[in-house]
Amino acid sequence: MAEIRNFIVDAENTGIRLDKFLSLSMPEFSRSEIQKFIIKRGDGKTLKLAEKTKENDEFIVEIPDKKTDIAYDNISNDFDLDILFEDDDIIVIDKPRGVVMYPSAGNKTGTLVQNLLSYTKLSTLGGLTRPGVVHRLDKDTSGVMVFAKSDAAYRGLVKIFSAHDLTRKYVAFVWGVPTWGGADITGNIARSSRNRQKMSLVKTGGKPAHTIVNVMDVWTRPGISMFRCTLMTGRTHQIRVHLSSHGFPVLCDPLYGREKSHIGSVKDPALLEFLKNHNGQMLHAEVLEFVHPVTGEKMHFKSRIPIDMMELKDILDNE
Repeated sequence: MAEIRNFIVDAENTGIRLDKFLSLSMPEFSRSEIQKFIIKRGDGKTLKLAEKTKENDEFIVEIPDKKTDIAYDNISNDFDLDILFEDDDIIVIDKPRGVVMYPSAGNKTGTLVQNLLSYTKLSTLGGLTRPGVVHRLDKDTSGVMVFAKSDAAYRGLVKIFSAHDLTRKYVAFVWGVPTWGGADITGNIARSSRNRQKMSLVKTGGKPAHTIVNVMDVWTRPGISMFRCTLMTGRTHQIRVHLSSHGFPVLCDPLYGREKSHIGSVKDPALLEFLKNHNGQMLHAEVLEFVHPVTGEKMHFKSRIPIDMMELKDILDNE
């Protein structure tokens, strides 16, 4: 059921916009949330948020029930959760490769969010299908993620991610052997005009993106390297786009990997079999560091490289 709240305007808050009055009166809600509320005067007349308040005005605010998400309609338990940390406000998990983040037109069940909901509550401030979601990983990217359980944590985490006030490090296996040990890659990213599923570097427009790359290992014979990538911004497909555009596409990446142009030169049977049969880019979110949005505690999480990436490394080491 919807929650009902009543307000009377005092002299101090007379003559201001209704949305500002409600923001001051209900600081636990954002402006975007308040826009979804139904607001009526005491006589039952529905009001607009742009209207100005008058002293002694009475308002009735109807706050819709949050739990109307399709995620809640299809709670599932399709795989075991690897929980790295949990308290009343946040939950940090190690996402497996091949799992979709949240429900969409083509993926209505079996998502990570729905599995989490079968285990615990999540903040409903994320929208219609994304309760608790403050950042995302692609379906075939594995690694450490944080979700908001409380509304206070959600608001705090959104600010942290928006300000890029955190540390995110990834491990990637890429085609190519660099002549350098580290590099700074910058370049604005926007959705491709040719393929709406892809992102691309653009000279004008788009959003600024910055990735710091450090070389972890190289295998010169097959022409493959292992990079650690630190995100200084968080754009869609950022690492995959930046690395591919600079000649180091991520292995097994169906969108940006240009796999056919590289796999023909592979001689080792074990490596060839792995590359032909593996699904999902060799990209893993290894490290996540941030300040707890409620307690203020410094949080550090590190996810082990998954089994498939360890298998690839063993093949390369023994080639």
